[in-house]
Amino acid sequence: MILIKNVTLYNMAGINGEYYDILVDDGKIKAIGSFNSYELGGVQVILAKHRFALPGLIDAHCHVGLLETLGFEPGNDVNEVTSPITPELRAIDALKPQDIGFTEALKGGVTTVATGPGSANIIGGTYCVCKTHGKTVEDMVLIEEAGMKMALGENPKRVYGRKNQTPSTRMATAAILRESLQKAKLYMEKWDQYEEELKTNPLAKKPEYNAKWHSLMRVFKGMQVKIHCHQTDDIVTAIRISEEFGLNSTLEHCTEGYMIADVIKKHNKKVVLGPTLTSKSKHEVRNLSFKSASVMKKHGVDFALMTDHPVVSLEHTLVQAGLYVREGLPKQEALKALTVTPAKMLGIFDRVGSIEVGKDADIVIYSGDPFDYDTVVDYVLINGEIVYKREGLK
Repeated sequence: MILIKNVTLYNMAGINGEYYDILVDDGKIKAIGSFNSYELGGVQVILAKHRFALPGLIDAHCHVGLLETLGFEPGNDVNEVTSPITPELRAIDALKPQDIGFTEALKGGVTTVATGPGSANIIGGTYCVCKTHGKTVEDMVLIEEAGMKMALGENPKRVYGRKNQTPSTRMATAAILRESLQKAKLYMEKWDQYEEELKTNPLAKKPEYNAKWHSLMRVFKGMQVKIHCHQTDDIVTAIRISEEFGLNSTLEHCTEGYMIADVIKKHNKKVVLGPTLTSKSKHEVRNLSFKSASVMKKHGVDFALMTDHPVVSLEHTLVQAGLYVREGLPKQEALKALTVTPAKMLGIFDRVGSIEVGKDADIVIYSGDPFDYDTVVDYVLINGEIVYKREGLK
């Protein structure tokens, strides 16, 4: 049992900067209030006066564990560049808990990530959602397959165009995506018919199994689709194809989304925004702007923030968020985009995203206001265990 004593709490559920004690037991938030440690007996106390507590931050789009931070080729499993259509791939099968990126995540107060394939392929495979501490993948994972990655724009063009293969244009990318979705839909209809016939006929003929379409057909049964799109034309194509096929999609990166925020709102699309703390390294991010988040907020667009780690280190999650704040995004909205909103988008808000009784005890204790330039992370708890303590603390 751990008692966090006299901390300035922002629990993302109505408590905004008041002193509270947080009682943690058996991996969960047991109580929030004022408690006497002597009466509790045998409790470990963290004296947190003048410190700030937030729920563990959540990154809704990164590549930690698949593209190792140190960049060695043996640790690079983020893009299967042998085929533009690979929906059968699963991030969980390549996730490396030993990636130093997970240590960097803890130093940045990030306790949960959605990590998965990159954007070389039009359809890249499934993301998984996991905690940022554990000895094995099984210790860490929350959702094995939380979303299907798709990509529009320059990356599929560049990867396959250089090989003199299709796609080498945006037209081909969209056409191949449509064709694949249609094949998966027809495949699903055959399997649905088969399963219906099985109810009355145990000898019903089983359709031929196809790993690609069996995985992809789940996007028609509610699986989230994460569509990589930077430019306005790619964003609109993502919306168009999503609506054609009834996909539950989020617009990932959405670099120029602030330029058509009214369109995104009209179509009621959700956004995972970023990374922005990076250079304008390619043509399609030439309009990169830290004003993008405040424009999204102004238009009522639901958005989460991402680092795209290792593009921006998870350690610098709040640094990047602070620059959005500098350009007009309210602090509370920046925190919401790193806690509540990604938790809801990823379907894990029942466990994480706020500090409330019964939820996982994923708590970050900061030395001061999280947005002050000299603030550092002092403690990180995941599932009620202190998994990070800043060096030099008594």
